[in-house]
Amino acid sequence: MQPRILPSTLLLATALVGTISSGHGQQAPARPALPGAPTRVAGRLTGTVTDGANGKPVSYASVAVLDAAGTPVNGGVCGDDGKFVLPGIPPGTYTIKVSFLGYQDITRPGVVVPAAGGVVALGTLPMTAAAQKLGEVVVVAQKPLIEEKVDRTVYNAENDQTTRGGDATDVMKRVPLLSVDLDGNVSLRGSSNIRVLINNKPSTIAANSIADALKQIPADQIKSVEVITSPSAKYDAEGSGGIINIVTKQNNLRGGQLGVDASVGTRSANLGLNGSYRTGKMGFSLGGFGRAGYNTPGSFSNDQLITNVDPTNGTRNQTRTTQAADTRQNQLFGRYTFGWDYDIDKHNSLAASVSYGTRNATNYQDALATNTALVTSSGAPTTSTRNVKTTDESGTVDASLNYTHTYEVEQRELSVLTLFSRNNRTYNFNNDIYAASDASRTGISGNDNLSSNQELTAQIDYQTPTVKNQLLELGVKDIKRTVNSDYSYYGQLTQPNNSFNYNQNVASGYVAYTMSLPKGFTLKPGVRYEYTTISADFGQGAVGNIPNYGVLVPSVNLSRKLANGNVLKLAYNRRIQRPSLQFLNPNVQASNPLIQTQGNPELSPEYTNNYEVGYSTALKGANLNFSGFVRNTTGSIQSVRTPITDAPTVNTPLGLTYFPGAVYITYQNIGNEDAYGGSVFVSKNSGSKFSVNGGVDGYYAVLNNGITDVDRAAKNEGFVVSGRLFGSYALTKVWGLQAFAFYRGRQVQLQGFQSGFGIYSLSVKRDFAEKRGSFGIGAENFFTSGINIRNEITSPLLVQNSTNVLHNMSFKVNISYRIGKLTVDQRPRNRKGVNNDDLKEGGDNGGGGLGGDTGAQGGGGGQGGGGARQGGGRPAGAPGARPATAAPRADTTRTAPAVVPAGGAVQPDGTVAPAATPALIPGAGTPTGLPAAPDPANAPVPATTTPADSSKTKPATPAQKTTVPVGTPSPGTTSPGGITPAGSPGGRP
Repeated sequence: MQPRILPSTLLLATALVGTISSGHGQQAPARPALPGAPTRVAGRLTGTVTDGANGKPVSYASVAVLDAAGTPVNGGVCGDDGKFVLPGIPPGTYTIKVSFLGYQDITRPGVVVPAAGGVVALGTLPMTAAAQKLGEVVVVAQKPLIEEKVDRTVYNAENDQTTRGGDATDVMKRVPLLSVDLDGNVSLRGSSNIRVLINNKPSTIAANSIADALKQIPADQIKSVEVITSPSAKYDAEGSGGIINIVTKQNNLRGGQLGVDASVGTRSANLGLNGSYRTGKMGFSLGGFGRAGYNTPGSFSNDQLITNVDPTNGTRNQTRTTQAADTRQNQLFGRYTFGWDYDIDKHNSLAASVSYGTRNATNYQDALATNTALVTSSGAPTTSTRNVKTTDESGTVDASLNYTHTYEVEQRELSVLTLFSRNNRTYNFNNDIYAASDASRTGISGNDNLSSNQELTAQIDYQTPTVKNQLLELGVKDIKRTVNSDYSYYGQLTQPNNSFNYNQNVASGYVAYTMSLPKGFTLKPGVRYEYTTISADFGQGAVGNIPNYGVLVPSVNLSRKLANGNVLKLAYNRRIQRPSLQFLNPNVQASNPLIQTQGNPELSPEYTNNYEVGYSTALKGANLNFSGFVRNTTGSIQSVRTPITDAPTVNTPLGLTYFPGAVYITYQNIGNEDAYGGSVFVSKNSGSKFSVNGGVDGYYAVLNNGITDVDRAAKNEGFVVSGRLFGSYALTKVWGLQAFAFYRGRQVQLQGFQSGFGIYSLSVKRDFAEKRGSFGIGAENFFTSGINIRNEITSPLLVQNSTNVLHNMSFKVNISYRIGKLTVDQRPRNRKGVNNDDLKEGGDNGGGGLGGDTGAQGGGGGQGGGGARQGGGRPAGAPGARPATAAPRADTTRTAPAVVPAGGAVQPDGTVAPAATPALIPGAGTPTGLPAAPDPANAPVPATTTPADSSKTKPATPAQKTTVPVGTPSPGTTSPGGITPAGSPGGRP
């Protein structure tokens, strides 16, 4: 830990204590008391909802507090133990209504909260079973687009129609805290050291390129995106910037369904088929998705000045090179999934899934003209013109088999998780030099690189309650990785052919403990230990000494829920970042021979300390979230650029072939990176017709490569600001309008800057066939012909200015339709997944691509790019994924309810579920204005009665409904079992 970080830590801790001491309600402003008027203090209602037949608690039952006019003034959802706590109730007389699917409503009038406040105990509220067969489910409102929780931000992508017909990259641009460049590379709070999971599961394809992996996931199948900024000890130690978990849509209902999604536009087209079937104890899911990208013209220009220093006499000679080309690219992505799950009995279940992802991308630089000349010489310049073609093809298989055993003791659980993942990739480039000032330089040359990355993972997790309101979690995990890269050269490239083999094994264990403390405090400390063994060799020679190493990774999350429901948190965690194949691969990437990039097999991991403070509140009908962070990274893996000598007899990375003005790039653990920043997010929901939300993320970056040589030393610092704005409006019951805008500010790089850019879109959707189908029209950047991205690099030996132009104005139409009949499956489901979040991913260059500087190679999305990483997660509807509408949770054996209470509730992972406008579910008996009942797929089975058939009866629209702020913090509903862990990851590592 760097000493200079300590004052920041003390400052954050002081802020936490100070806010706790001065915390006060931020509800609607209270009227000033009249002289002589008695003091009125808000009260608190408590109680326990049980099954009247057996006395067992009814988990997740909805509780509403209604005034004399029948208007809801407060409400919430019971925990796993059936208990509820509703604070902030003004003095008066109220009617309490309790409801849950399969039970008759409870109505208790005449509940008095005295003027002196205090606790009003309602005792036990028994419910009588009245099961019904579900008919059509009519939702009169939807979840908020953004939910702020204790350890994560959740973006509900299913509510955003502007991404339809797109892929996961389009979704990421809309998620708070994330920034996405034009090549699809994602960063979190300025750090590209992130890990992307699909339904809490990894895939080897992400070890090559996150950007390409995201392009394989259709936006229409993404339910939500979770940005986890303070992972607990359950997660692998990797991912120093944080973890992004993509939750896909899935079905836990009985019966079968088939969905079709298709879109076509001026830049891309896609087709998706998704089906599922569930009967008895068994369920199946099958999905297929294909996406084609086309008609993406662009241009590329580069101007660089190289200073060569003669080592014998110190003489400096400068060489100037200019380049220009037209660019284009074609891309084809596919993803195919199959899932199966089986409930053996009440306490044992199996889940399995298989998925295959493929990509085929081709990038072109047409008529790349190069002009190189000595600045101090009047001689003729060296010129050449070439066509450059880069192909990138990959296929990825992911297969998992998981077993879960639960016990009679609530929250006690054992799970055994396994995963096999393999990515095969071919990355080739071909240069056709058809004109040159030196005729001997004409001809064809290139490089073929075949690589593979395989992972075998086994994991065992166990959790159990110890004493009241405390939970112990522990587990062990082993990841065995095998990486291979075979590369060969032809034509004018005389580098010897070779191969690279890299074997890595990561054995780890963790323990975490959750404690609920007095006055609303929750503490969750944890520690994880990982030991890494490495062996590596070349086909024609040994690799230098690569030592084995162990690392101890602590984490702690502290949160306090104030009396008014606002939430304050403080978190610390230490993370590491192992280098992935992109940084290790010794194959020289030189599709542009002036930028020659080579990996370093002897790299060590990076180490990062993260500090975070956050505060969530509601003000005048709007939800506000504030967060601040400090991040310090040592041993940062950074690129090192050096000019290649102008002596033709020197053996360059490409053999004896010399290219005047060329730059050699490799990677070393030489950097220190510090970032200090914060974010603000605001959301406002005016009923079910209109909603708007937006946010700003900013940080101050300080970069230093730590080199003392004045010619190679580099440091830089500056502010980086990004923002987004989203709005939606329901024109009618079937017509809707949505708009989105995103701006990515100027990026601070070690040796320069990259310019910012903006994206905006507008879409209109119409539902038909009782919302089984929809038709939409969308447009993006319709007033902008193209986007210019400028890269500026300045150092004593290299000055470079490059520009990539991408024409991305686009229009598209999309259509979707669902067929099938579904009924309620009330058995709670427990599915786990494997998370291998332990590799430093590629940034601008893609995986294994080692493609050099993006700015110099780019054009039309750049020439980098690695093997597309198929998401690696469970397919939509597959077992083992988080229930599609459930709030994230990890510390309970029961799946969380699908619908969030109107006032919000503390969930089993210690997060605060935000409010949503009410929904009406037939047969559930939901009181007017109450939050919707929990998802029946996750509900406990009520006492058996003969169901009344209501499947042919459509529910009437409720007479009234309440409007609450989107994402309002919970007024105080207890968590299941009384445990409210902070920073719980919401899924298995």
